[in-house]
Amino acid sequence: MAEFDEVMRFEVLGPLRVRRAERELDLGFPQQRALLGLLMVRAGRPVQVSEIVDVLWASRPPTSAPNVVRRYVGALRRLLEPGLPPRAPGRRLPRRTGAYLLDAEPDEIDLLRFRENTLRGKRAVATGRPEVAVRQFVGALGEWRGPVAMGLPASAREHALFRAVEHELVLTTRMAADAALLCGTAGLVLPSLRRAIDLEPLDESLHARLVMVLAACGLQAEALTAYEEVRRRLAAELRVAPGAELSAAHTRVLRQEVRASASAPPVHRPVGTALSEPVRLLARPAQLPPGLTVFAGRSEELGELTALAGAAASSGAPGTILVSGMAGVGKTASVVHWAHEVAHRFPDGQLYVELRGHDAAAGPAPEPVEALRGLVVALGAPPRHLPDDLAALTDLYRELLADRRVLVVLDDAARAEHVRPLLPTAPGCLAVVTSRDRLPALIASGARPLRLEPPSAADARAALALRVGHRRSAAEPEATEEIIERCGRLPLALAIVAARAVSRPDFPLAALAAELRAAHGSLDAFAGVGGTADARAAFAASHRSLPPADARLFRLVALHPGPGIAADTAAGLAGLSPRETRTILDRLADAHLVCEDTPGHYTVHTLLHAFAAELAEAAEAAATESLSLPRHFF
Repeated sequence: MAEFDEVMRFEVLGPLRVRRAERELDLGFPQQRALLGLLMVRAGRPVQVSEIVDVLWASRPPTSAPNVVRRYVGALRRLLEPGLPPRAPGRRLPRRTGAYLLDAEPDEIDLLRFRENTLRGKRAVATGRPEVAVRQFVGALGEWRGPVAMGLPASAREHALFRAVEHELVLTTRMAADAALLCGTAGLVLPSLRRAIDLEPLDESLHARLVMVLAACGLQAEALTAYEEVRRRLAAELRVAPGAELSAAHTRVLRQEVRASASAPPVHRPVGTALSEPVRLLARPAQLPPGLTVFAGRSEELGELTALAGAAASSGAPGTILVSGMAGVGKTASVVHWAHEVAHRFPDGQLYVELRGHDAAAGPAPEPVEALRGLVVALGAPPRHLPDDLAALTDLYRELLADRRVLVVLDDAARAEHVRPLLPTAPGCLAVVTSRDRLPALIASGARPLRLEPPSAADARAALALRVGHRRSAAEPEATEEIIERCGRLPLALAIVAARAVSRPDFPLAALAAELRAAHGSLDAFAGVGGTADARAAFAASHRSLPPADARLFRLVALHPGPGIAADTAAGLAGLSPRETRTILDRLADAHLVCEDTPGHYTVHTLLHAFAAELAEAAEAAATESLSLPRHFF
């Protein structure tokens, strides 16, 4: 092979590229690129013109095909060797009898480097040196950057020659996994295994190694999930059960017979950060709080969440879903339940942040800097010497999420600006935000909204039965229905009443229904005990954030008799212009304190009616007291 004064880089294990002095060359028409890709795959070996024609024209080539090939070769020669005289063969693409070849040094072509490292790995395996073999195999697979010859016409890439290169990648990945499992460095081959399975999704041998490698990395649950997924796929697509090798791998994982990997997780030092210690990517942060054991219903809403997540995933961009609703409607419970159900779709982990936007009792809301510090530490950044400013922490957080599939749950957000720095930007990641506010600014920036209403009567009935017991609920159906109605189907209120029922197992549910009936118009029956949730406190937290004009209009609207109120009527009650009234009502609807059922017509939840009545009563009492005070108090 000739020696060349100018080193070039030929890449075919991913997007087809040629670089000269770090400048990428324009490889011309699709068929011309396909010709070069073929010569790169067969580098150093002559390729017959008949074979070239077969690749470029999969069926019925034109009679002029050999002449077209010659023109393409001439154009490529001038591209690879600028200044080459017309019709000169040059050094890069010399002609052989009825054939052409690409003449390049072994280190100039990624495929040749891959093959050389693979050969060294095989020799190390043969001589009983698995540690050395892993290094060589991992080095070989490091040349693999994506689908082979990406950018060529599909008809060319599907040719057996390119498929054979993909098969080489799969074989090397198998050998790498075997060597890594043998010497306890399984974590080094996990990314390549995932890519190989994308090439051969029904290859049981690959799946067996993936199951073993995941277990060796400490990901026992994910290993079992991976087995179950391929088992279902084999049954659906091939109508077969897992073979002996895959079944044996599954059994070894169940029996915990897989040797744990001693290799550290991949070391990642983000660009643009100045950390004194390397970042170690944790295998899988799992921060979701436990789901409710008494969660029931919400199948329609959970299905919509799944559909929104699927739409985000298919877009190829990171997704954000905003789940909003009034206080106590069950946003957190629903999202956490759903997140546990879909956790397997996010194999790189789940992150959870309590933003405490409306929960003053739990402490002040964390600033974005504080929340980001917790997130980057969970993702493997050393807690010492982290950046202090918001921009640097945001960059570090998003870089740690690059090339990972992570679910991020941001619970109880009050403002969009507190959420934005915490949103992932990597494709494959998903953020789910819960809020009592619609957060229009977040929706305007691309978040997919899902409004959570009080559950259906059937779902509320199932949730109450789970808490108090199915037999007890079924024995008193009328009392059960009255409790549900007086709670307005609000999950928070149902949970408070159910807790009282459970603490009084000898009391009939009719007695609890009578208590709610006697307390009608008051929230006393929905007070939390011993630090538990409290309906009054939950509503007060939403009300507290309102400007005075908004709070006044809320009280007027909530106390208006009848099933609802029109915007014009509200304007008359408040003594405001229709335009100003509509603006305030929009803000109240965004805060889920009123509901605009039809354009210009608003309703208020029954328990919010009771809350507004208490506010009005307190305001009247305060005014009466101020009038009765002696003048020297003023």
